[in-house]
Amino acid sequence: MSKALIQPYLFFGGRCEEAVEFYRTALGAQVDLLMRNTDNPEPPPPGMLPAGFENKVMHTALRIGETILMASDGLSEGVNFSGFSLSLSVASEAEADRVFAALAEGGQIKMPLGKTFWSPRFGMLTDRFGVGWMVNVAP
Repeated sequence: MSKALIQPYLFFGGRCEEAVEFYRTALGAQVDLLMRNTDNPEPPPPGMLPAGFENKVMHTALRIGETILMASDGLSEGVNFSGFSLSLSVASEAEADRVFAALAEGGQIKMPLGKTFWSPRFGMLTDRFGVGWMVNVAP
């Protein structure tokens, strides 16, 4: 198999720009690219884009550490982030504490940060957008 790369692509149902700003603050994410539907050189077929989505995010690429997280507003309102979590590995317990608290703001903690047999600090949460996160300090 050739070099393959799996990159998460999240659809925020009309809240992508808000999510981008949240991840910039919470994780220090850098925006490598952000295109709006109005930037599309080939407009979508009539009726494909919901009313009010003309200026929404068509595509964005966020750099978090060495990873690219891609996202969009998608083609409809609402989201359903179920069946997966994004795993975020950080270098220190202090960094785990910081990012966990930032991601949990407005979200729901599923498992508080604590010591496990594999890590000095591990915890799980769902952020304010419904995205599941696992924060882990590499031993």
